[in-house]
Amino acid sequence: MENESKSLWAHAWDSLKKDKTAVFSMTIIGIYVLLAILTVTGVIASDWSKEVGASYLPPSLENPFGTDIFGRSVLLKTLKGVEMAIAIGCVTAIISTVIGVLFGLTAGYFGGKVDEVIVWFYTSQASIPGIMLLFAIMFVLGKGTSTLFIALGITSWIPLCRLVRGEVMRHKEREYVQAAAALGAGNRRRMLKHILPNIFHIVIIQFSLRFQMAIKSEVILSYLGLGVQGAPSWGTMIDDSKLELSRGVWWQLGAATFAMFFLVLALNLLGDALRDALDPKLKGKA
Repeated sequence: MENESKSLWAHAWDSLKKDKTAVFSMTIIGIYVLLAILTVTGVIASDWSKEVGASYLPPSLENPFGTDIFGRSVLLKTLKGVEMAIAIGCVTAIISTVIGVLFGLTAGYFGGKVDEVIVWFYTSQASIPGIMLLFAIMFVLGKGTSTLFIALGITSWIPLCRLVRGEVMRHKEREYVQAAAALGAGNRRRMLKHILPNIFHIVIIQFSLRFQMAIKSEVILSYLGLGVQGAPSWGTMIDDSKLELSRGVWWQLGAATFAMFFLVLALNLLGDALRDALDPKLKGKA
């Protein structure tokens, strides 16, 4: 089964390399990640808060995306926002993936009362409107980037948990798991060493989906005043542009929307390509 797993990953990688859309998507995402690294290290956009001209200067050769109300470069703010978008996507996706895999593995493998408790828990949480749950968590923990990471992470793990639970229930009775049990492998070894690697393609696909969902959720929360505080993000830029549009100042909204559009599009296309490569049975299905 491990050889089959290895061949699956090798076949998936070959499929992705031949898929022009997947290569394009990975290139775009790679550029965004590189920009995030360069902004974190201060190579670019370190002086984003510096005044570069008068208030609300329109786009020009000197300032391609114009300036904001304080005369700061919208281009530098947009580049700095890449750092926040990648950070939110990564951290949120990691938190939700860890929770979803842990609960899904446990429920699917042990079944019985353990499964009933976990299913009851995520069903109860799923019955609460997501945006209301996010609001509640943000109000309890307070505004801030760390709170945003936690809130988005602990409210987005349910779809992955359901998928992992179902796959584990199918795999735990298969011959390779029974053989491992006959050889003396304990529950933890069977779960982590034998079952998880064979369902990990689902985790990878869901990770890409959680990544782009986190970016869009941050924009919504920042627009409502509950998002990133004290640092530029695409959500805060869109929020700032609410009053600017009435004055004909569109470039801050345009820059943030433009930057977010290409990253979310690339993540969506890559998610589709990963699904087709890692689970060929679903190829061509919506």
